[in-house]
Parts: sequence; C-alpha cells; structure tokens
Amino acid sequence: MSRLILFNKPFDVLSQFTDARSPTPRATLSDFIDIPGVYPAGRLDRDSEGLLLLTDDGALQAAIADPRHKLPKTYLVQVEGAPLDADLAPLRDGVTLADGPCRPAMARLIDPPALWPRLPPVRFRKSVPDRWIELTITEGRNRQVRRMTASIGLPCLRLVRWRIGDWSLDGIAPGEYRAVSPLHFGTNTSAGGADRKVGHRGGKPHRRR
Repeated sequence: MSRLILFNKPFDVLSQFTDARSPTPRATLSDFIDIPGVYPAGRLDRDSEGLLLLTDDGALQAAIADPRHKLPKTYLVQVEGAPLDADLAPLRDGVTLADGPCRPAMARLIDPPALWPRLPPVRFRKSVPDRWIELTITEGRNRQVRRMTASIGLPCLRLVRWRIGDWSLDGIAPGEYRAVSPLHFGTNTSAGGADRKVGHRGGKPHRRR
C-alpha cells in the first residue's frame, strides 16, 4: 500500500533530504523524517512553514504536485499593512504576475491564528500594522503566494501552508509528521479515465528522535 506522510515543515528547513552542494550546513527533511523511500510531493520554500506531503508512490506524488488537478492549497498569510476586505478583490479576480495571470483565489481576512511561535520570530515595525489573510489557490508557481500579496501592496511577513486538498496540519506540531492512508486520489493519466475522490485516514503524529 502507498504511504503518505503529512509533515509540518518548520521555518528555515529545505524541502529536500540532502544539501550536499551548500558550503554551510542547512536543515533538511532528513533531520526530521527517517522513513526510507518517501519523497516530497511538491515543494515549500525554505522561508515558509507548514504542510508538506511526502509519499513513496510516484503516481501519487505526480498527481499531488501536478497543477492540472487543481488541488486546493490553503495558506495563512501574515501581511504588512491594514487591508480591508475590498482590498482582496484582485486576488479573488485573479492577479497578473510577471509569469502570467493567476487563477482566481479564495481570500478573506482572519483574526490572528493560534499558531506556534516562529523561530526566529518575525521582525515587526511598531509604526506599521499587520493583518492575517486566509488564501486558497489551485496553482503552485514559484513563491506564488508571496508575489500575489505583494502585487496588491501587501508584503508577506509570515507564510504557513495549512491545508492541501483534504489533508491539514490539525494536531501536527512543527517538526512532527503523521502517516496516513491515501484511500483515493484523483489522477487521470489516460484519456477517458475518471477522476477519483481524495480522502485519508489519520494516524498518530511522530517526531524523529
């Protein structure tokens, strides 16, 4: 049976298991996960936090990462500024970035979420307010969420990916992971094939000792 790992990636950790080319040591997935044969399905930037999926199933890995399947990804985004709900309209309509227009996103202002402290903490300026946005996209371009908020004048201070499809960080602390059973996942790799539903069965969080 395919294995699927839900990992809460801390800040300043690379979404890969090795970093041999770096002249200075940097934290990688191998510092937290000791399960052989699993690889990330998609990426999460070093300066971003939150949910990263890993699997030992190549087809499942490709299906999760392939933007054609439009798997929704939800982010909690702390931005610099004091936007109103109307200021998020361009995100909902689909902003245009240097590499082309984005699909319309779901965006709403939220109260500060009950998250773990970031290490190192975000640097604040007392004279500049900040707000939190919940943003759901169905793409996965390079640093897309940061570029989207910056395009409407809201620089990103902190970025946490909370959910991918039906999988979320609920109950998983930073640096911990949970093994789940992927019951179904929609991949349509052949013409005329039918998409299948996404689901999971939860397990117990683990931390590498």
